[in-house]
Amino acid sequence: MTGIPSQKTILITGCSSGIGHDAAHGLKERGWRVFATCRRDEDVERLKGEGLESLRLDYANRDSITACVASVLDRTGGRLDALYNNGAFALPGALEDLPTDGLRSLFEANFFGWHELTRQVIPAMRAQGHGRIVQCSSVLGLVPMKWRGAYVSSKYALEGLTDVLRLEMADTGIKVILIEPGPVTSKLRINAIPHFERWIDWRASPRAEQYEKSLLKRLYEERGPDRFELPAAAVTAKLLRALEDRNPAPRYYVTTPTYIMGALRRVLPTRALDAIIQKG
Repeated sequence: MTGIPSQKTILITGCSSGIGHDAAHGLKERGWRVFATCRRDEDVERLKGEGLESLRLDYANRDSITACVASVLDRTGGRLDALYNNGAFALPGALEDLPTDGLRSLFEANFFGWHELTRQVIPAMRAQGHGRIVQCSSVLGLVPMKWRGAYVSSKYALEGLTDVLRLEMADTGIKVILIEPGPVTSKLRINAIPHFERWIDWRASPRAEQYEKSLLKRLYEERGPDRFELPAAAVTAKLLRALEDRNPAPRYYVTTPTYIMGALRRVLPTRALDAIIQKG
C-alpha cells in the first residue's frame, strides 16, 4: 500500500448511514478530502455538523447528479481522484409479486444513477490522467437469494457494467474496482420497509403464507446481527486498499460468506449451488 503524497479528493454516495457514512469519516481521517453525498437535505446538514463536506445527490434525478458533480469540480479546481458509488436500496419480495415499475424505480437508484454519475466524472479523470472508480456491489452480485430478486438483479447488472468499464478503461489511467460485501451492519433492512409496503401486495400473493412465515419476520423484527456480520469499517478497510494500492485488484471480497460463495460459484454446478443456497 502506498502513502498519499498530497491530499486526494473523493466523492462518496449514500453517506447518511452504514457503509457510506463509515467510509466518509474513515477516508477523512486518512487525509482524503471527502465529498460525502446524501439524498435528503437533513442528512446533508447532519454530516456538515459532523465536520464533513456534504452535498445533496439523488441517483434518481439527473439534475441532482449534474449539480453535485459541478459543485465538487468547482471546489477542487476540476480535480477528482476517486468516485465511490455506494448508495442503494432494497425492495424485497417474490419476483412474481414485483410490479415492473417497482423494479424500474430500484434500477434508477441502484444502477442507472450510478452509470450517470460515473459518466459525468470520467471526463475530469481523463483530463488529469488518472482516477479510481470503486463500485460497492454485494455477495448478491455473485449468487442469488430468494425474496431479493430486485436487489440481486441490480447487482448482477452492476457487476457486468463494471467489468466492461474496467476493460475499456485499461488504456487510460483510470482504475475500476468492485467491492463485494456480504452481511454488513447497515440500515438496508429498515430502509427497505417503505419500498416493500409501496410495491408488494403480499396479502394478495399466492405466497402469502410464505411471506408471513419468513420474509415479514425478517423484515420487521429486530433480530440482532446476522451470522458472520461485520461492521461497516470492514468495507472501509477494503476501500482504502482499492484506492491506495498501486495496482488494485479488480474486486475485493468482504465477509466470510462472500469468500465462500465466490469459491462455490467457481467450482460447483448450478444445481448444487442452488441446493446450498436454498438451505440458507
